[in-house]
Amino acid sequence: MYSIIKKILFSFQPESIHHGVMRGLKMIYNMPLGKSIISAFCKPDNKGLERELWGLKFKNPVGLAAGFDKDAKYIDELSQLGFGFVEIGTVTPKAQPGNDQPRLFRLPEDQALINRMGFNNEGAPAAAKRLLKKQSNIIVGGNIGKNKVTPNGEAINDYEKGFQSLFDVVDYFVVNVSSPNTPGLRALQEKEPLKQLLHHLQTINNQKIKPKPILLKIAPDLTAEQLDDIIEIVQDTKLAGIVATNTTISREGLKTPVAQLEEIGAGGLSGLPVKSRSTEVIRYIAEKSNHQIPIIAVGGIFTAADAQEKLDAGAVLVQVYTGFIYEGPTIVKKICAGLRR
Repeated sequence: MYSIIKKILFSFQPESIHHGVMRGLKMIYNMPLGKSIISAFCKPDNKGLERELWGLKFKNPVGLAAGFDKDAKYIDELSQLGFGFVEIGTVTPKAQPGNDQPRLFRLPEDQALINRMGFNNEGAPAAAKRLLKKQSNIIVGGNIGKNKVTPNGEAINDYEKGFQSLFDVVDYFVVNVSSPNTPGLRALQEKEPLKQLLHHLQTINNQKIKPKPILLKIAPDLTAEQLDDIIEIVQDTKLAGIVATNTTISREGLKTPVAQLEEIGAGGLSGLPVKSRSTEVIRYIAEKSNHQIPIIAVGGIFTAADAQEKLDAGAVLVQVYTGFIYEGPTIVKKICAGLRR
């Protein structure tokens, strides 16, 4: 059924149809019996899949990665689709439009996406106001970044502002220094600036009556030496964990014609092409840290087998994004059914 719907959806420009579909989901959700209809088709059987981490109880281990509901507009509707948790963002202290459109592209031959969104969002305060009104008890993560116009030397201030704005309305935080679509951002993954940033956030966090888990989202393009630095910094700063991985700047091994890729241009690649590298990074971190760092896996998860691969590599939770777009609204139900078997 969804394969037919997908053909129709894929005939529209990706970003505009995304907003259209989500508005449609909200409309169904608000109709009489709407919640029951969505649940009947999409909600999984969570029995035996519950997870407890950082003092949080996840109904199941399948979450929605950041980038899909940037501004926390659809938390209740996404909860009805069965997600165990939803990560909003990336949000920045001030609203910003992001990069020029078009900035989201499908690669159907590779079951992939390329995006160069550029942290388009309405700002952390706006997201916080929406989260105050959410009705579901789904776990929400806040993925925070810096504004494009903020120099790297002042990035700490932006991350602090985002952290403070969302502190009372999210359950955990993810520090995003790994998007390839904000100029210079990935330089913050280098050892000294990253250590300084994470120490600063943890200092503020530990001043709270009840600190929140803070995780770090990393790129799949890091070398083994850089991953060693990441492990050392995460352990040194007592971070709650790592989200592995973000999108890649690599274009190796794609079936999509080179001419088409050149026409699309820059951006982060997600979906099946990043699956293997994401798993490699997860396994490396898990083994090097003696499984002492909790890892949320994201990258090329379309099926229960993909999710199990990540869990076997050392992840404790998984997130979908591109797989959600290609597999449709029953993806959580299918993955959970497979994991239960």
